[in-house]
Amino acid sequence: MSKDRDERDASPDWESLPTEARHPGSFDLDRLPIEEVVALILEEDRRGLDAALRHRKAIAQAANRLAETLTDGGSILLAGAGTSGRLGVIEAAECPPTFGSDPARIRAVIAGGREAVFVALEGAEDREDEGRRAASGLGPEDLLIGLSASSVTPYTRGALLAARGRGARTILLTCAGPAGLSGLAGLVIALDTGAEVLTGSTRLKAGSATKAVLNAITTAAMVRLGKVFENWMVDLRPGSAKLRDRSVRIVAEAGGVPGRRAEELLAEAEGEVKTALLMARRGIGAGDARSRLAAAAGSVRRALEEAAPLEK
Repeated sequence: MSKDRDERDASPDWESLPTEARHPGSFDLDRLPIEEVVALILEEDRRGLDAALRHRKAIAQAANRLAETLTDGGSILLAGAGTSGRLGVIEAAECPPTFGSDPARIRAVIAGGREAVFVALEGAEDREDEGRRAASGLGPEDLLIGLSASSVTPYTRGALLAARGRGARTILLTCAGPAGLSGLAGLVIALDTGAEVLTGSTRLKAGSATKAVLNAITTAAMVRLGKVFENWMVDLRPGSAKLRDRSVRIVAEAGGVPGRRAEELLAEAEGEVKTALLMARRGIGAGDARSRLAAAAGSVRRALEEAAPLEK
């Protein structure tokens, strides 16, 4: 029998997992009025977010590592199964339109492949060998973020083991407690969200907390990378009517110009919000604006601070 199969068949003590425990406040869940069921679920979601907030230092570390990986030319791979895997897919998919990132630089894999995003494939999470295979292309310049509510998902553990073996940076984001997890990844964020209202259903509080942490990691990293000016997403890709309208509004408000002028500047800048914004603020052409942004490592704020206003 192969080593991979031995590891795959070695079952953890499921009963001892905090994510499998019964929540003392929901023993009579099936007897509660529906409004109380809703209130209990949402209150537990809030507890999950409170747990995430207590780990803000570790989450900030994760954001810094993501930013450093992109700066160093590496790529980020999010790996998980079930709800955790789907949340990773969502996060990776939303970075390009929001921050203008290269889709090849922030990717996600899920146990069972693309089909598992839409249809639950029972048993796919047990394939540690598939997790290893998914991370086999990573190198020392890359970062793997493993996602596992329980911390024991074989697919995610396999991905982490493969990534570490290839010298990649590794992060484990889990909703379990920290006991016994320190050796799994270079950075472990163990939220310890506790039992679910519906026993074992980690799509509830654990899923909400995981999504919130992923939001915080990617957004904070992109802020550090200069893809945000004030609180505007100035590297967005205006690929839809809504995003095109948002681009115009950003350039108009941040650049201090009328909407029609913002549209003209965006056309001259070939849709690049940063470029159009700098054109508006400094009264310069697209080429000059791009040069100033390049000298400022893409940061609008630095480009504005380092370039004196032109005389009127």
